[in-house]
Amino acid sequence: MKTRSSASKADEIHFITGGGGYPGYSLGKKLTEEGHRVKLFDIREPVWDLLTGMEFIKGDIRDASAVRSAVEGVDVVYHMASYGMSGREQLNKKLIQEVNIGGTENVLKACHDCNVTRLVYTSTYNVVFGGQEIRDGDESLPYLTEDKFTEYYSLTKMHSEKKVLGASGSQTADGSVLYTCALRLAGVYGPGEQRHIPRIVSYLEQGLVAVTYGAKDSLVDFLHVDNLVQAHMLAGRGLSENKGHIAAGQAYFICDDKPINNFQFFRPLIEGLGLPVPHCEPSTHSCVLFSVMCGVCPLWKYLGMMTGSLPDMSVFCVAAFITEIVHSVIGRRIYNFQPLLTRTEVYKTGVTHTFSIAKAHSQLGYSPTVQNDMTEVVRYYQKMGRVYHKPRTSGLRYSIENIIIGLLIACLIMSLLPTVFN
Repeated sequence: MKTRSSASKADEIHFITGGGGYPGYSLGKKLTEEGHRVKLFDIREPVWDLLTGMEFIKGDIRDASAVRSAVEGVDVVYHMASYGMSGREQLNKKLIQEVNIGGTENVLKACHDCNVTRLVYTSTYNVVFGGQEIRDGDESLPYLTEDKFTEYYSLTKMHSEKKVLGASGSQTADGSVLYTCALRLAGVYGPGEQRHIPRIVSYLEQGLVAVTYGAKDSLVDFLHVDNLVQAHMLAGRGLSENKGHIAAGQAYFICDDKPINNFQFFRPLIEGLGLPVPHCEPSTHSCVLFSVMCGVCPLWKYLGMMTGSLPDMSVFCVAAFITEIVHSVIGRRIYNFQPLLTRTEVYKTGVTHTFSIAKAHSQLGYSPTVQNDMTEVVRYYQKMGRVYHKPRTSGLRYSIENIIIGLLIACLIMSLLPTVFN
């Protein structure tokens, strides 16, 4: 009988949670093209065609029995499924907990019960980044303390990463050893990406991106989908006996290795859509808007004082914070609106945080093949006919809607503050 360790490439079965999403499907496609058998597991079917050798299993990561059944017989697991990464999803704590914590526990149990020996966990920069400036950070940085997280998604990813790495070296049901590692990803992009770029394109089309914020020299990392795929495949190999289990118990930062200003990164996309590039000086607009808000509602002034001085980003952080409060009050019962920005999104786009890929390069052989190249993304939207001569005007309604709701709730909260602080 052929054992897992001696199985040939054609006999190996690779299992991907979140396989219906863009990153998961892209990984599965590449694995299939290299001769592996692939199972994609997700609650939603992929919108792309399955290749010969790919199988889609519809299931909920929160359902332990469904996960166990799907994992039976597989050799490598890539746990990519998550919830709450951006927008209003970040504000649904219950579902974030169930998917990110409960789902990870289900995957770990399935790996132990089904004698899986390799598990790659897809993590995030945000397990160590919470709005503080980081330049060329590495894996020696400590996890954020719980009080430093501005949203629940990153907190649950941190706890899940700890669980996964802590399980490395544990025994499975038949006495085999489970080896695990984690990949901490930068923001993912590529043609067909479904989470972040469509939302950005929608904002651009509505004329909502009028000013930039943060220091002009602020830098962030991005990750092209091809590099994401490469890193996951190398991590899976790095957990194998052939590679001496070099990746076991390790975390790795993964990016294009070419830090860039967030707004400059998206400039080719904006220009490719035929829309005006934001070029206003953010400090002037921020100060004016901040002053207006202080006059309308004292809560803005109070929160502004908490931030210290009046940096370019303060007004955006305060606005995001108010939006989160508003959503927590009316999001589920009255109107589940899409926040323009959350605090975490402000930090991620406006505060310098870059990380070194040296460890991934030296231990896994990771070397980005694409660096900050939006060419395919631009072409993707141009083929869809998403090219304009001027921004659509529907964004005005969206902006007024968010501001009015925010101010009404903020004023209501402000009316209660005297009883709290006196």
